[in-house]
Amino acid sequence: GCILRGKLYPFGRIERTQDCLSCNCNQDEINCCSLYHTPVNYDKEKCEVVFNKITCNYDVVEKDNPSKECFVYSRV
Repeated sequence: GCILRGKLYPFGRIERTQDCLSCNCNQDEINCCSLYHTPVNYDKEKCEVVFNKITCNYDVVEKDNPSKECFVYSRV
């Protein structure tokens, strides 16, 4: 298998790691891509970005009321 950040994963495709990555593991290497996109265009004065490990995504919420989501214009 492959070791990534101290955890052993089996050879083959890894759908989701504990760090929200999708990986391919073989005898020579492990290649990974993130499962999330970072918000870059939103109201930065009114809102803040919080990473949600359950959904493997960034939530953009109001600073004064985190139960309210903010509109995100674009992600990368």
